[in-house]
Amino acid sequence: MSGPVKAVLAAGAATAAWGVLVERELFTIRRATLPVLPAGSPDLTVLHLSDLHMAPWQRHKQRFVRELGELEPDLVVDTGDNLGHPIGLLGLKAALEPFRGVPGVQVHGSNDYWAPVPKNPFRYFAGPSSSTPMPRRLDTAALDDFLGELGWTDLNNRTARLTIKGLPIDLIGVDDPHREYDRLDALDEGVARLRALEPRAALTLGVAHAPYRRILDDFTDRGADLLLAGHTHGGQVCVPGFGALVTNCDIPRQQVKGVSEWRHGPRAATLNVSAGLGTSIYAPVRFACRPEVSLLTLTAR
Repeated sequence: MSGPVKAVLAAGAATAAWGVLVERELFTIRRATLPVLPAGSPDLTVLHLSDLHMAPWQRHKQRFVRELGELEPDLVVDTGDNLGHPIGLLGLKAALEPFRGVPGVQVHGSNDYWAPVPKNPFRYFAGPSSSTPMPRRLDTAALDDFLGELGWTDLNNRTARLTIKGLPIDLIGVDDPHREYDRLDALDEGVARLRALEPRAALTLGVAHAPYRRILDDFTDRGADLLLAGHTHGGQVCVPGFGALVTNCDIPRQQVKGVSEWRHGPRAATLNVSAGLGTSIYAPVRFACRPEVSLLTLTAR
């Protein structure tokens, strides 16, 4: 075997070892300040959690999430894929207990319904992943019961209003768009009720697991100021200087993670896509894409 070939193989092995053994455990907090509130509003801190894919043995991840309670957010937004194992709820309970009583909202991802299965990772280059014939059903009801016990509002194809620091916040959400569980027409009546309320909302927040264009366009048309989603894992395996290779949905590759503007027709909204904290237990790798949560400081325009 020639020297150059050996060098390429060694570099590949080192890259794989870094992604599997090191980077996927380098949990980080990505911070951003977003001027989306009316003039004179107090700042609001939003902790955006996504794609924990929790397995019961993932103690390091559980400790990281528990310690986020010290940030004392005003609102927690959980954009789904909390579970990564049939008994992942055990680990999730250990992680999220410090947020009991903190205002929060949640929507489902596909892995809140179905356990992960081995997949060929190269299939993602052909487009968004498809469902498997016989996945194992997870206990979604137990997940929702626990999140409800924390005091978090279920936004799966629902609307709600929360008042935080005296500011009325209108919320619209959908169930997992990746599995096409979203029912945008189910939001019509709730949105109409919200618009009839006084005082007018200081902020309208759209929440979904997967940032498909049809969802982001609909939320923007309904007057959302801020859109939060996850699902993409930021590409999970990225190329330095180029970015994500895949998005696992139809969002533009350049918007696969972080803050950007989403425009549809005459309206624009601020979009934050979280790269999430986890991976499937069958694809435990991250490269040039650290696992993250987002801490968003909402300020007056």
